[in-house]
Amino acid sequence: MAKQLTADDAKLSLNAHVAAKGGEICARFGPGLGWKELPVLLTDRTFVRYPVEIVFDASPLHAGEFAHPVAKGELPEDGFTMFVHPLFMTQLQSVPYLVLYQLAAVNYGEFASADDAETFGAAALGISRDEYYDALCELADQLGIPPDAMSSVHCGGGCG
Repeated sequence: MAKQLTADDAKLSLNAHVAAKGGEICARFGPGLGWKELPVLLTDRTFVRYPVEIVFDASPLHAGEFAHPVAKGELPEDGFTMFVHPLFMTQLQSVPYLVLYQLAAVNYGEFASADDAETFGAAALGISRDEYYDALCELADQLGIPPDAMSSVHCGGGCG
């Protein structure tokens, strides 16, 4: 009799999948994916399931968010606008960190957890999860987000 899969099995499977996809991004674009490579990545349906356009605008962001994808229509195929806080317009080298984290939501929807987003982003950039998490926290700190409120930016909580 075959073992019945559990919710934990599904979570582990998704996390392994996002790690593998992130690793493929790193292999294609090299470690340290930068601003110049980001538009190319966003048009590659091998890695980004739906069209994504980056807009620097904080008005649709919730308090404490550095970036957030918003669907352009009823269907995911209509694409997404990735709103990024305008503070980062002067730090374009940091934008891939923010966008990669949110691409987990674009690619996997509500099934993606903060853990999956961190795994995906770190693998895509060719760095450890701890390094990626620390970088996200430093970026979030620029927005004046108190450490106990980091869970509201879906970065795993407890940053500081």
